[in-house]
Amino acid sequence: MYIEMKVFGFALDSIAQLPMILLKDADEKHTIPVWIGTSESVSFAAEFLGREMAFRNGRKDLLGSLMERLGMHIERIVIESLTDGVFTASVRLAAAGGEEVRIEVHVSEAMLLSLRYRMPVQVGSELLAQASTLDMSDDIAEETNARRFIDFLDQLDPTTLGKYPM
Repeated sequence: MYIEMKVFGFALDSIAQLPMILLKDADEKHTIPVWIGTSESVSFAAEFLGREMAFRNGRKDLLGSLMERLGMHIERIVIESLTDGVFTASVRLAAAGGEEVRIEVHVSEAMLLSLRYRMPVQVGSELLAQASTLDMSDDIAEETNARRFIDFLDQLDPTTLGKYPM
């Protein structure tokens, strides 16, 4: 069974110093953080900032134009699995004759397509249980943040404190 999730936000993980995309389900009970590379984050941020401009000038992107020309459309975007902390994803395209074409993509590309075409991301319920799913109730969120802050303090080197102005 698949659960529909949407790109909820884009943030910088202050502990890991990595950009991440947040996926949430419709009830906002489950959140999946998807860490991405710095180069991928530039494309994602540009999509966040520039998508309204692209719709205003009426221009289609290359993929949209190509799919239209071939008589295809995106059927669904799926996060397939999580192995050793790395997500795998695919995009399912539907041809005019009803044939489905599955293309494996980087998870960041899948998230970009979800954002660009305003489509949900399908996540398997077993993957949701396997992933670092956060219950967004206040008690658990505060406990998680507190644990992360304690871990940060444990790893803090006092010699670096003089670098940051107060």
